[in-house]
Amino acid sequence: MRLVLTRPRPQCTDWLARLSAQGVDAVALPLIAIEAGHDETAAARAWERLPGSALAMFVSPNAVDRFFAARPVSQTWPAGVLAATVGPGSAQALLAAGVPAELLRQPPAEAESFDSEHLWPLLAREPWQGRRALMLRGEGGRDWLAERLREHGAEVESFNIYRRACPSLDTAEQGLLDQALLSPREHVWLFSSSEAIQNLVELGGQPRADSLAIATHPRIAETARSQGWTHVVLARPDASAVAAAYRTLPGGAPTII
Repeated sequence: MRLVLTRPRPQCTDWLARLSAQGVDAVALPLIAIEAGHDETAAARAWERLPGSALAMFVSPNAVDRFFAARPVSQTWPAGVLAATVGPGSAQALLAAGVPAELLRQPPAEAESFDSEHLWPLLAREPWQGRRALMLRGEGGRDWLAERLREHGAEVESFNIYRRACPSLDTAEQGLLDQALLSPREHVWLFSSSEAIQNLVELGGQPRADSLAIATHPRIAETARSQGWTHVVLARPDASAVAAAYRTLPGGAPTII
């Protein structure tokens, strides 16, 4: 079976390479378009607020890319400012952008899930009273972590530096979508965002009863089930974990959640 990768286009090349190294036949069908936010000055203003802050929280690789694309000339990461994120892809992007490893905070590799709930125990030990925390995010993101920081006295400032949109598919992508829908037992959908599922349905991608999916978080799995997927395997957003879940599908009943 072919695995259909639905991440935003900028993340697909790296993910396809890592999945290929795991022996997974994968193809990209980006179901989230990443576009500039409505406030085009947000990233620049966030850079102005970074010195003197205690934390900059990046919700995704898209947030990392958009933020550092706006970095002022010659400005480096300020000493002592923590950078936090929930996923390994975002963490690697932050390190590549020059954030010192000792200032990076992310859920441990053995965490049950890579999300804000598993990041918070690492941040909760810090003194937040009266300190500034920046949230670098897309429009319409979750506020759970910002709420925890405020409860502990932090002054949280959010910057919507990009927005997610339903993509426009080209001819090849539309053909892949049609093929995957017509041959559900020859394709496995890999969902890393509930929004990708909603966009797929908006594009006419209503699954058949025997459609298969891998979801990288329980909330995403719940969305998939609500939209008609009955066979959903849960895997962490890591290529090796996805490959392991993928291998449970051919020739046997998938793990149902």
